[in-house]
Amino acid sequence: MNDDGTSLFARFSMCAANALRYWEPRRLIYNAVLALVVVGQFILAWPGSQEKVSVDLVLGLFILAVLANVAYCAAYVADVLVQFSGLDSAWRRGRLALLIVGTAFAASIAHFFAKGIF
Repeated sequence: MNDDGTSLFARFSMCAANALRYWEPRRLIYNAVLALVVVGQFILAWPGSQEKVSVDLVLGLFILAVLANVAYCAAYVADVLVQFSGLDSAWRRGRLALLIVGTAFAASIAHFFAKGIF
C-alpha cells in the first residue's frame, strides 16, 4: 500500500491508463508524419521510384511501419516511470516535448530509409 491507501498495482493501472489516454490519439500524428516523409521521398525520386514498387517493397514498408510503432511505445515506459516518480504534474508539459522530439527522430530515420529504398 502507498501512503494514500492505494495498492502498487492500482497506482500502476492508473498511470498506464493515463498514458494510454494521452499517447494513443497522438499515434495518428506520429504515423501521419512518417507517412508524409515516405510519400515525399517516393515523389522526389519519381519516376525511378515507380519502377521499384513491388510486393516485397510493400511488405518491407509494412515491417518498418510496425517497427516504428513498436518504437513509439517507448514513450509509455518514460511516461509511466515519471508518473510513478510523483512528478506527473510537471510531466504533463514534458509530454509534448517528448512527442515532438520522438516524432522528429523517427521522421529522420524514415527519411534515410526511404531515401535508400527509392
